[in-house]
Amino acid sequence: MMDRKAVAVLISGRGSNLRALVEAADQLDFPARIALVLSNNPTAEGLDYAQAKGITTAVIPSKGRTREDFDAEVNETLRTHGIELVCLAGFMRILTEGFVQTWTGRMINIHPSLLPAFKGVKVHEQVVASGVRFTGCSVHFVTPGMDEGPIIIQAVVPVPIDATPETVAAAVLEQEHRIYPTALRWLAEGRLSIEGQVVRVKDATAASGVMISPSV
Repeated sequence: MMDRKAVAVLISGRGSNLRALVEAADQLDFPARIALVLSNNPTAEGLDYAQAKGITTAVIPSKGRTREDFDAEVNETLRTHGIELVCLAGFMRILTEGFVQTWTGRMINIHPSLLPAFKGVKVHEQVVASGVRFTGCSVHFVTPGMDEGPIIIQAVVPVPIDATPETVAAAVLEQEHRIYPTALRWLAEGRLSIEGQVVRVKDATAASGVMISPSV
């Protein structure tokens, strides 16, 4: 029987990428299982979805607490549930350096741009205002610097001349749902290695429209 890695998905909102990860993990050949969905927002829509799927959920409110106190409780919750890998999916918290270091090489995030371009928030507004003709999304390892971790996989999305932040967001989100499960699969299978800022993917092949880091 396959040894499936226990994954926690951290969310703050609707859980769109959470759904993509859960659907992938529902496949019998997927090397990871979503063991916990954790949110800092008690009203996050993604919690309702997780509960409906029979997935364990946890709520740790972040309002009015220090980052250190919040992160310590999150870390203890992950440990209690035997979590091995962490996926950030619209988790609107900046994590402390100590927490990030604890999960180095085991925590990944998805960002709606072709990093290192357009970090932070209001990404699609930045994209449209910049006049770039292509944008996309990136899955990367989490490091202390925001949106600075080694990139695992990216997908490219064209930006038409009449694009709006809303149309760009919709096109990018479709690709996010495509590449995030792929990145988690590679991580759970132990196929990723980090050399400086470069992630190498053992025996990887790229689907059309998807860029990957060099294979070994």
